[in-house]
Amino acid sequence: MQNHSKLNDVGVIGLGVMGKNLALNIADNQYRVSAFDLDTAKVDGVLQQEKQERNGQELRITGCANFQEMLASLAKPRIFVLSVPAGAPVDGVCQALISAGIEADDIVIDTGNSLWTDTVEREARYKGQFIFFSSAVSGGEVGARFGPSLMPSGDESAWQHVAPIWQAIAAKVDPQTGLPIERFEPGNPVTEGEPCTTYIGPAGSGHYVKMVHNGIEYADMQLICEAYQLLHDGLGMSADEVGDVFERWNKGSLNSYLMGISAEVLKQADPMTGKPLVEMILDKAGQKGTGLWTAVSSLQIGCPAPTIAEAVYARAVSTQKSLRVQLSSKLAGPAAITLDDAQKAALIEALESALYCAKVCCYAQGFQLMAMTAKEQEWQLDFAEIAKIWRAGCIIRATFLQSITQAYEAKADLSCLLMADSFAEQLSQKQGAWRTALSAAIVQGIPVPCISSALAYYDSYRSETLPANLLQGQRDFFGAHTFERIDTPAGEKYHLDWSAKERKLSKV
Repeated sequence: MQNHSKLNDVGVIGLGVMGKNLALNIADNQYRVSAFDLDTAKVDGVLQQEKQERNGQELRITGCANFQEMLASLAKPRIFVLSVPAGAPVDGVCQALISAGIEADDIVIDTGNSLWTDTVEREARYKGQFIFFSSAVSGGEVGARFGPSLMPSGDESAWQHVAPIWQAIAAKVDPQTGLPIERFEPGNPVTEGEPCTTYIGPAGSGHYVKMVHNGIEYADMQLICEAYQLLHDGLGMSADEVGDVFERWNKGSLNSYLMGISAEVLKQADPMTGKPLVEMILDKAGQKGTGLWTAVSSLQIGCPAPTIAEAVYARAVSTQKSLRVQLSSKLAGPAAITLDDAQKAALIEALESALYCAKVCCYAQGFQLMAMTAKEQEWQLDFAEIAKIWRAGCIIRATFLQSITQAYEAKADLSCLLMADSFAEQLSQKQGAWRTALSAAIVQGIPVPCISSALAYYDSYRSETLPANLLQGQRDFFGAHTFERIDTPAGEKYHLDWSAKERKLSKV
């Protein structure tokens, strides 16, 4: 370990891939970093990488042997960046810092994927001992190294100390086009453009926003996968040919990080067999829980987010591989359909529109969920700013987010993204093609739970009257749950005595 000749600006605790890359990113932006990990090999690793990248220049990262040494190495108020797994490890580090002598004005930033309610509890639990702050980080290991999207929340006075560092290390976008400004060069960070970070709000709000981001991510990924299966299985296109279609789509309204990497995955050959790599990957998808948390939250608060929920279910179905293998030879499907070249081209064009429309609905669900939770928690979320900080650095980054930013800048209290004129017009124009693509999938027996649930979401919201009137009649019949009438004031409840010979209506 090295001796500290001067006090450092930031302490980074946890030097796995994300923590190491955050430390290097912070150092690239002219901040001095103290680094610590229980695994001394990881400390040595980040110091070795710093030495190689600096190539003889003054080093900006120093290693610490323990928490006491780290506390002594930092200028006050001390700022600690925690990059450890969510849950018990976070509290373990907090307790260790308390034992080492952390002070009330010091700031501990949890950058993991913590459940937002845990973050709220931690801020209250550690109050008076230190300031527990949180900042969700999106963008994976490359984002952490060269510019992530950052969603900080908690004590506003703490944010004043954290803000300059976060604004420096965050991803940047061109404010006019909304396109990312990217440079993946150690020691040469992007300093121009708008930083993809903003103060989200009180404790827990940043992690909640990141949770919804991940829910949207689940749905966005599944939508692309459904399009792939329709093109591959339905139209008989090779993985490479589907990759070409995705590359073309990525140059238009569907331009996004996920579309770009999907094209790359599809065009990658397997080093072992030479076949398309995607066809050698087992079709069982994993998940870490954030998509599930989003779906659960939508159910708890009563916000419709069917496309996000269906994406979680799709991953669950994928894990039932052995059952699917058995049922594939037991359950009948439709007869194969042959399409000519003109029909194939028309379906590909329709599918592009369907994917765009479903994507709009997916984001609408996520933003509506954030809005309803913000109202319940009394958070003042700025949705234009949230859309802005997702334009680069994060997994769902896309030019599409520039349109969402503009929609919320034009009307900050937009009740639903579908209410924005630009999106309402686009969906109204493309909904015919959306139905065509969905019909083709259904006729060919290809499961498209997210594309279809998004259309059901769209159709439900454009319907002035839904069959919930019959549902309320059913509930009143078997459980005397009452109902409201369309010809009486809102809030007045009625019940029909269904079991009586003469069914009398009474006001409750």
